Amino acid sequence: MAEVGKGVNAGKLASNVQKRLTRAQEKGVRGGLGGGCDEFGISFQTLPGYIHTFLEKSTADTAFIKPSREKARVMQKLGKADETKDTAFEEQVANFNKQLMCVSAAMHECSKRLHDCLAEMYDPEWFGKEEVDSIAEDTDLLWQDFHEKLTDNALLSMDTYLGQFPDIKGRIAKRERKLVDFDSARHHFASVQKGKKKDEAKIAKAEEDLGRAQKVFEEINYDLQEELPTLWNSRVGFYVNTFRSVAGLEEKFHRDMGKINQNLSDIMTKLEEQRLAK
Repeated sequence: MAEVGKGVNAGKLASNVQKRLTRAQEKGVRGGLGGGCDEFGISFQTLPGYIHTFLEKSTADTAFIKPSREKARVMQKLGKADETKDTAFEEQVANFNKQLMCVSAAMHECSKRLHDCLAEMYDPEWFGKEEVDSIAEDTDLLWQDFHEKLTDNALLSMDTYLGQFPDIKGRIAKRERKLVDFDSARHHFASVQKGKKKDEAKIAKAEEDLGRAQKVFEEINYDLQEELPTLWNSRVGFYVNTFRSVAGLEEKFHRDMGKINQNLSDIMTKLEEQRLAK
């Protein structure tokens, strides 16, 4: 990172920062982010939304003086400034988990009660009594296995993917804070330079503070510009792996369940044949 040299003015500094941000954004576009956020922004207000907001702000004129952090927080609490909420995606994930696990558990319970009812009303002298009891046990074990594999293969991978979000969101928030610090230092440096009485010591100190704030902001800004497009594009692989895993588990489960149900059907057919033969 280039240090701020003596004699640099605020306008030139802002211009240099603007050029760096523009180049970083162009690199992000080439990395695949492009306008993808606009396609999905109507329903994603979480990390993709953060990415969308971040890239928009990166191209803004950094000469614009940001409000202080305290003022921004007050404005948000008063409802006079928007505040990004990261709830929509978590809610959708919670719904997905709930649908998978609750539906699986409910169907398992229904299946168990059905076989309990069959076992209770099935007379001991009827054909296939032992086989019917064995089928009930096999069905229960099959449901348990499906439930466990669903948790291991689908939901845990989702938890791993979501585990990236807190760190990235924290760094995005830090980037916003450092941008406020950078703007504040730039504004102070410009004010000191324009003062009626030139105080070289104050100017030098303000210039040093500005260079430090610029360096900190540019470093975190550069890192995020590198990482966010990759994270955004990784959602495709996540969706593919998650739903392919769920589909594979369900396909195997229903195939094995079909064999068990076929055995039960064959027993019922033989029981009916014995009844008619009497």
